[in-house]
Amino acid sequence: MKQTRTEILPGVHLNHIQTDKFKIAVMSISMLAQLDRENASMNALIPFVLRRGTAHYGDIEKISNRFDELYCANIDPIVRRVGEIQCIGLMASYPEDKYLPEGEAVAQDTIDLLCEMLINPATRGGLLIKNYVESERKKLADIIRSRINEKGSYAITRCIEEMCCFEDYSVGRFGSAEDCEAIRYKKLTQQYHTLLETAPIEIFYCGSQPSKTIAHWLKDALCTMPRGEINYEIGTDVRMNSVEDEPRIYTETLDVTQGRLVIGFRLGECMEDPDKAALSMFNTIYGAGVTSKLFVNVREKLQLCYYASSSADSHKGLLFATAGIDFDRFEEAKNEMLHQLDEIRNGNITDEEMAYARKGICSDLASMQDSQTAMESYTISNILDGWVVTPEEYMELVQDVTKEDVMAIANSVVCDMIYFLRGEETEDSENTVCIKEEEPSC
Repeated sequence: MKQTRTEILPGVHLNHIQTDKFKIAVMSISMLAQLDRENASMNALIPFVLRRGTAHYGDIEKISNRFDELYCANIDPIVRRVGEIQCIGLMASYPEDKYLPEGEAVAQDTIDLLCEMLINPATRGGLLIKNYVESERKKLADIIRSRINEKGSYAITRCIEEMCCFEDYSVGRFGSAEDCEAIRYKKLTQQYHTLLETAPIEIFYCGSQPSKTIAHWLKDALCTMPRGEINYEIGTDVRMNSVEDEPRIYTETLDVTQGRLVIGFRLGECMEDPDKAALSMFNTIYGAGVTSKLFVNVREKLQLCYYASSSADSHKGLLFATAGIDFDRFEEAKNEMLHQLDEIRNGNITDEEMAYARKGICSDLASMQDSQTAMESYTISNILDGWVVTPEEYMELVQDVTKEDVMAIANSVVCDMIYFLRGEETEDSENTVCIKEEEPSC
């Protein structure tokens, strides 16, 4: 699958993958903004409001009827955080024309509807419709609050909030429930117009239509979009050192039966010139997969936890090692998770571990090409890193990673935060908070 990237309008780039592999086509339009506390919730709310209606299809019922006319096409909101960049927009999926009854075609009409949602939403008196804003605002606030229901991801989120408390990265992709509830339709309209005029826009397409055809359709559909001075001054602040000399420890109490341990690391000096393939190998060997050191040793051999894994954010330069544990096994689990990192630092990596890691990464990259939404996420993520590499090229880079490359990353990593979510009262300390589950902290 060949991928091209072209600027079709000021600050608007089309990332095009032409393929006959799928029976549906996918297109996303993402506006890019700097993630910050002041605007995060407003930005996140915008695509949900845009999805409620357009100038021609004024409510959700008319939108749904139009989807039916387009052979069950669909358009959904997008809200992502990539490093400290917030990506907000819409994603459309629709059947390829060649699979429809003879003489039927929906590709251009669906793209027109997608663009209309973006630049010509339903308004009253030039403002986004108040009832739509209030309804979607309440739903979004509920989504933010509901994060506490999934304790594993909640623990990682809380670790990020405490570890990066003075950085924009601590702001969630949806912002906060309090900020969301404070949004009013007039201010949201103003923010919407600001984004439309100044935000860089990335469009992703994966389907059978050639690039020139898609670019032509998009230019026609977006020709009335107001564009001013594009704000290219967005990016991610990568901090390589821990905040304090010793790792900070933060304990939180909820009504849970299983503890969640999260160890947050800064990836350190390796982020001066990051090698994403080597970072992937390191993370896979450490904790990402069933052949990793965390899984094999901490979970299987020593049985210190119910699960153990790691995840790396190469945009921000962070690593998180997580485990589900009994409350009284905090010290044992923490020490062993840190010990397994030391094992990598000291070069205790077998050839089998290297081979399994390569195989796992390449398998993930290969299977990703069977999912258009996965390719969309991969493409936009790499663009924001300034790292345009195809999955096939990535696989080749992974083959060249050596044990010494993995050791170098491990020796660059610095522990910054140890977060523990437990289910009973702990000794009073300034680093301990107690939160009842029915009163979530957002």
